[in-house]
Amino acid sequence: MKYKKGDGADQPNDDGGMNGSRDAPPSIELDIIQHHGGGGGGLGSGGGGSTSFFEPTWREDTPVSGGSGQGCSSGRRGGREPPEKRLTLFALRLAVLEKAASGLGTLAFAWATVVLLGGFASDLTNTDFWCVTVILVGEGARVFSRSHELEWQHHATLTSTAGGALRSSSRVIRRFVHALAAPDDTRARAAQFQRQVVLLMKQRTWHAPDVSLLPYTGWVFLSKRIGRVLNWLQVLSASACVALSVMRLWKHDYFGAGAENKKDNMRPALLLFYTVALVEASLFLLEKLYWIWKVSVCKLLDQVSADCDLGAYGLVSLKRFFYDAYSRCISGSIFDGIKMDLVTFAEELILSDFLDEQLIGVRILQRFANSKSGSAGDTLRKVGTNPRSIERVVEMLNWKRPEEEEVRWCAAEVVSKLAGKRQNALRVSGIPGAIESVMSLLYTGRGAPASAGDPQALAAGAHGRSYDYLQFNLLGLRILKKLSRDHDNCGKIGNARGLLARIIGFTHASQPLLRNPLAPDSQVRAVKRALQVVKMLVYTTGATGKALRRDVAENVFTVSNLRGILQHGQQHMDLQKLAMDILTGLAMDDRAKEMIVSTGGVVKLLLSIFAVNVNADECELGREAAETLAMLALESEAGCSAILKRDDVLDQLVSALDDKDVRSLNAARVLRSLCAYSGDEHRTRLSAVTKAMPAVLRGTMTGSDKTLEVCVGLTTQICRFIDGERFADELRAAGLDERAYVERLVSILRQYRYPEIRVPRMRRFLVQQAVWLVTSSSSALYAGLLRELGMERLLESVADTTSELECYHVFSGSVAIGKHRENFSAIVESALQLISGGDAAAAAAGGSWTE
Repeated sequence: MKYKKGDGADQPNDDGGMNGSRDAPPSIELDIIQHHGGGGGGLGSGGGGSTSFFEPTWREDTPVSGGSGQGCSSGRRGGREPPEKRLTLFALRLAVLEKAASGLGTLAFAWATVVLLGGFASDLTNTDFWCVTVILVGEGARVFSRSHELEWQHHATLTSTAGGALRSSSRVIRRFVHALAAPDDTRARAAQFQRQVVLLMKQRTWHAPDVSLLPYTGWVFLSKRIGRVLNWLQVLSASACVALSVMRLWKHDYFGAGAENKKDNMRPALLLFYTVALVEASLFLLEKLYWIWKVSVCKLLDQVSADCDLGAYGLVSLKRFFYDAYSRCISGSIFDGIKMDLVTFAEELILSDFLDEQLIGVRILQRFANSKSGSAGDTLRKVGTNPRSIERVVEMLNWKRPEEEEVRWCAAEVVSKLAGKRQNALRVSGIPGAIESVMSLLYTGRGAPASAGDPQALAAGAHGRSYDYLQFNLLGLRILKKLSRDHDNCGKIGNARGLLARIIGFTHASQPLLRNPLAPDSQVRAVKRALQVVKMLVYTTGATGKALRRDVAENVFTVSNLRGILQHGQQHMDLQKLAMDILTGLAMDDRAKEMIVSTGGVVKLLLSIFAVNVNADECELGREAAETLAMLALESEAGCSAILKRDDVLDQLVSALDDKDVRSLNAARVLRSLCAYSGDEHRTRLSAVTKAMPAVLRGTMTGSDKTLEVCVGLTTQICRFIDGERFADELRAAGLDERAYVERLVSILRQYRYPEIRVPRMRRFLVQQAVWLVTSSSSALYAGLLRELGMERLLESVADTTSELECYHVFSGSVAIGKHRENFSAIVESALQLISGGDAAAAAAGGSWTE
């Protein structure tokens, strides 16, 4: 089924300009196929009219796409390189220097132990012996402890820096500022703030950087300081090695007096050892200088953080990422680290047991998913194809503790982005309990769905806490809106216990909210998104759509909430438009139609909106109201009676036929339904519909497609109130005669010899009009003209090509709803008998086919 309109994609104020902000969610674009065509003409303009429920569509489901589609991912591959590749390249180059230094150090260690100390230990001078020993011990310890030093440094970045980032996050800072700004009870508020920070870092396992390795040593032997100690020891060892090697190579006094000729091999052995030791230590110091240059002088981490747009968590996450890449290059192949990327790194972090690591990981995913630089497509593709990652971010939606608010927020944004792509949306909804997890975002703090239009209720629902329920409500509704693009997901949403009631609860907008121009935009947005979700649910096709329409209509608040929006939403026409769309969709169900009609004031409000025709926006609303009225009047005597309660409704509908827009098309449909389905008590009043005959005849002669279809159908209904002589007068008043009119009908039927999807009732209306002509008071004239123009052969062709398409009033996608009361084949057979001069019984039967 093609959804009627843009469901929010055509509303720039719904999500626009909110990217990366906690006050409002980022922009989401939905590529929703519109259900209304553009400007079609009026009844006399020959325009195409509008696409609506009155004709079927080929496809029932539309592909789901988000603002970060293939174009973004291809732009990522075809544009600039990902910023984190500079870090992995930096790690590779450091690893090359480190492995070269470690290799030379190993060679020097082996040479010193085997050759010098093993072969010349007794012949070495005291100076060389102690220089070799010091260099050997220092460099040997440095080479063989390098991996452990990296391990300590890596542990130092695990959660200690992350905790610092958390403590400086906007959420905690805001609480701290509020605590300082309080004039009274400041100490209590400060203590509460401290408890919140401690609670944030509290885990069931030890916090590795804060573990004291020895008892009673305090901060001296904390594990997070061991890495720094080992690093400085490495530098001191290398510096000592350089100094000793240069000193011995410079002095060159390896032997005592007169001993040079006795030990010819000792000189080159010592020269080689001191040279290798000097080169090895120099490479290590060069590595350190390269590190300081890139990190401290060139600010590599800051540059990459800015390019990745990671915000306050950039340095923390990138430092962790770099040490992981560097460790892989050192422990394995030097090329292992360059295979890493930040998305995979973030996926590993969100699976951690530490809250601060989870926050860093999900924050990276949230930033990349919302990125406009081209990384969004790649990020969503990677996360979407990793079942563990999807399950984890969906699980995070259920985390409701205050210290987990930031994690939950970021996870909700990631899920929202994932739901914008069709395959990912199916994977998200396929996770057991995923719909229930999304439903948890709609919690308002009161144990029941709060009205988005009641700010006092929302404030009271928070019970004095700063937990921002409304923002989570907006994210939950946005995720549901995207998931609703898929037919199966609509069924899952409808089957989730209590979810439909919560969504409908958010459609309530109080009069103060709708009429207050200074009302918070977030509350209006919540109402709008809820309406969009309900609209997409009621427009679902097949048995699922039928059940959803019934469930939505049976909620006692649905129609009354929509009525409130129609009554007070003059300043929010987009909400009124959505409300009328929902009413139109619900009207496909007979029981729902009865509920709408029986709810006081709904039809009256629709007629009032239809009557207003001042500016372009109000004309658009008038078109929507006309379509809703057409659906309410279709095959519903109660709906027709409710419409006819207004005294001037017929005059307004007739005058609307001259408008050159879709409003005229739906006005004609309303008039046709009023003539066809109103009870006998309205027959006298409906005789005034004959005023529409000039406009209808003009549309018949010059219109096309849907305009032509509805004009022919309305002509048949108007003819119920006049005879053949009156019809001839109407033809002459329009500048026509009987022959010209019949020729037009025959030419139309010849043009639509086969069923047409765009106008599925065209041939039915034409045959019905032909039946009326040959049963009117001028039947002999019309029967002769029809035979002369070949109508019999055309009707035989129609009889051979009738289809189910022509037997229904409306369609939900390709699913037909509301079967015509008369069989089309029987009408065609009766028309053939009448035109060919059949029996009187056929004539009498033919006169009843006016529906």
